[in-house]
Formats: sequence, structure tokens, C-alpha cells
Amino acid sequence: MEKRGSILIVDDDEDILIAGKLLLKRHFANVVTISQPNHISSAMSKDSFDAILLDMNFGPGQSSGEEGFYWLAEILKIDPQAVVIMITAHGGVNIAVEAMKMGATDFVSKPWQNEKVVATLSAAVKLRKTRNEAATLREANRTLVEDSGSQQIIGKSEALKFIQTMIERAAPTDANVLIVGENGTGKELVARELHSLSNRAGQIFLSVDMGAISESLFDSELFGHKKGSFTDAKDDRVGRLQAASGGTLFLDEIGNLPLHLQAKLLTVLEQRKVTPVGSNQAVPFDVRVIAATNLTSKQLSDESRFRQDLLFRLNTVEITVPPLRERPEDIEEIANHYIKLYCRKYDKEYKNLSAEALAAIKEYEWPGNVRALRHAIERAVILSQGASFTASDFSLESHPASAGEVENKLTIKMDTGEEIELPEGNLNLERMEYVLIERSLKKHRYNISHAAKELGLTRAALYRRMEKYGF
Repeated sequence: MEKRGSILIVDDDEDILIAGKLLLKRHFANVVTISQPNHISSAMSKDSFDAILLDMNFGPGQSSGEEGFYWLAEILKIDPQAVVIMITAHGGVNIAVEAMKMGATDFVSKPWQNEKVVATLSAAVKLRKTRNEAATLREANRTLVEDSGSQQIIGKSEALKFIQTMIERAAPTDANVLIVGENGTGKELVARELHSLSNRAGQIFLSVDMGAISESLFDSELFGHKKGSFTDAKDDRVGRLQAASGGTLFLDEIGNLPLHLQAKLLTVLEQRKVTPVGSNQAVPFDVRVIAATNLTSKQLSDESRFRQDLLFRLNTVEITVPPLRERPEDIEEIANHYIKLYCRKYDKEYKNLSAEALAAIKEYEWPGNVRALRHAIERAVILSQGASFTASDFSLESHPASAGEVENKLTIKMDTGEEIELPEGNLNLERMEYVLIERSLKKHRYNISHAAKELGLTRAALYRRMEKYGF
């Protein structure tokens, strides 16, 4: 078995140091001993210790524990996350308890029992690992919050003003929120804004794409699993619900979840407890749930497609994000935002939209919404050569509204029996691919999972092609 963990032993008794090192080096990767507590700072600057065994008293005749208290405080000044185990003389339990109130994790009594010392330090090493992971997670969350500042909700339309009002009212509560809207409208931005204005803003915001989780891994991904519970379970794993505890869990593409898995999700949301795969012990969690879907209200009310009891659980507050075509007054501000962003990114000189280009992008329906507009802007910034952006820089005219605009047709028959007409006059593969993707997206109302399945692609592959063609 691989030895893990680094241990520091601080004691003025050389016999304790020798015995401790001989015992612990059989179980841990690194064991360092020092007899003078004033060397603690130097030792901690050279190594990162998972656990520190610290004597309560140094020098003959000492029994008050004052030295132990002092050096415990010094260790925690150096590393507030340090895991410190106090070493006490027999009968010094009261002193050890005081040390634990000051920040010590546990204590062992002299003369110690080898098995108890090893077990205590093994638990301490795991605790240190958990603290490190939590600190890393908090730092990552702070970075995400800072990065999300550049991914703001842009626009001054009445529709967005209403959404902002809804966010400001709902955010301070722990009410579940359901965000409804077409793909690319910015549902995740609304979710992040809800989180940033909530009482959980300092905690994690964890996004889970429900449409990307396979049915076989659903329980493991959301609820976690224990080591050995199935073939590939080589270690214990915390599920997403536990990982987001204390913060916000964003369930994206919730409408793509099959009915039987919707029932499982409903159960854990009602009980606020989750049982990892391979365990009999339910673990409580505390999350604020925000969900999003591109299903329409009519589709959500279809009991054969979405459980109504889960819907009631999720949509305590419902926010609808309108498509870009319904708020053309926001297009200019969004476009200018991304022009500035991509000009900086690609070190290009800033250029304005010509009147012709502005009119063209306002008139275009943008079936992929803000995401499609953003990709079109990025492509224009890279390829445009004029003094300002023109309509041709966005290639909107090269994307027909449907294959029906081409006079000569080539018809293919899908597995479903549906016939699709392709342009016969121009047998360019990319043009045909564009038509097929556009037709499938429109047919499935831009449900990426369903469109990808019909096209025989993965969701990631379809997203790449949508980006390529500016959907």
C-alpha cells in the first residue's frame, strides 16, 4: 500500500522522537522530528506537513501546558489550516481539551498506544487533505466569480430590466429558481447573477450539464460513490450535490433528464439527503438549486415529458429569458461589448460597426441567440480588413433561412422517414452540412441533445459545428 502524508513530531524527549519516527515511517511517506520548539518555524518553511504531533510541555518539571499553548498558537499563525495533535502526559486531558478549544484537532496521551497514534494521524492526514481541497475550491470559486464579471448580462431592453428585477428579488432568498429560454440566451449568466447577489455568494457555484450525464453514471455523478462499489470505483468520490453544499447548484439542461431519473432527483431534493453508491449511510447536504431548460412552458407541462412534482419543486420562482430576436434593441450593445473583448484578445485595433452592418445584425433572427452573435463577432474581428465592420464581415447572407431558397433540390431520406432537400446546384459538403444542422436544430427547437442524436454526433461535436457556422 502506498504511504502518504508528511508528519512533524515536536518533543523534548529523544526516546519519544525515536520511537515515534520508527513507528510512523512504516505508515507515512515522510516523518520529521525536532526536539526544540523554536525550530518549528524553520521546519515548516522547508516542508509542508499534513499533521503535527506537538508536546504540551517542554523541560523538566513542566506540567501547566503553557508552552504547548504558546507553540500551538505560533503554528496556527504560520499555517491557519494546520492539523495539530497534542501529546499530553497521562491525566492531562483537561489541558488537552483547552488546547482543542484553541485550534488543536485531537490529542494522544503518554505512554501512547501505537495503533491509536497511527489511527489518529491517519485521520489527521485525511482532514488536512480535505482542508486543502476546500481551500483550493474556494480559491477557484473566487476566480470564477471574478471571471464572470466579464460575462455580464448586457442590454437595456424592458425584458432585461424585468429579469434584473426578478433576480434582485429572488437572489437573497434560498428559493429554487427555474430559468427558461432558448439555447444561447444567457441562462447561466442569470444563474450566476442570482448566486452573486445571494447570501451564498462566497461559497461555490457548481454547474452540472444534466444533458451530458449518461444514465449509467447519473447516481455516481450526482450522489457520489464509495470505493469498490463498481468496477471503476477506485476511490471514494463526493457527488455534485455534496460538493456544492453551502453554495449554489446549477442544473443546466434539466429538461433532457429522463423521467425515471427525474424521480431520483426529486427524492433527494425533498429529503435533502444523498446516499452515495455503495453506501447505506445518507449524508445531508445544503444547496440552493437553480435549474435551466430550453423546453417551452407547454413542453414542461406535458406529464409524459417532465414530472410535474419536480417542476413544482424547481420553479418556486420562474424566470424566462427571451430570445435575441425579441429584443433587437440589445443587439448593438452586445455586439460592441464583444467587439471590444475580441479586439483586446486578438490584439486588433478597435473598429466600429458601419450603419449597414448594424442594420444587418439587427434584422437577422440569430437562431443561436447571443452565443451565435458572439461567435459571429469573433470571426469578424479576426477576418475583417476594412476600416469598420460591414455586413459582409458577418457572412449573414451566406446562411440561407432554409434549403427552400435554392431552386434545384437534392432530396435525402432520414431514418425517421422525413425527407430533407439539399441544394443541387452547389454540392459543397460544408454547405450541405450547414443545411442539415440548421434543419435539425430548428426541428428540435435548438435542443442540442436531440439534434445531436438525430445527426449522429456527440453534443460536443455539434457545438463545434455550430460555432464553425455561426449558429
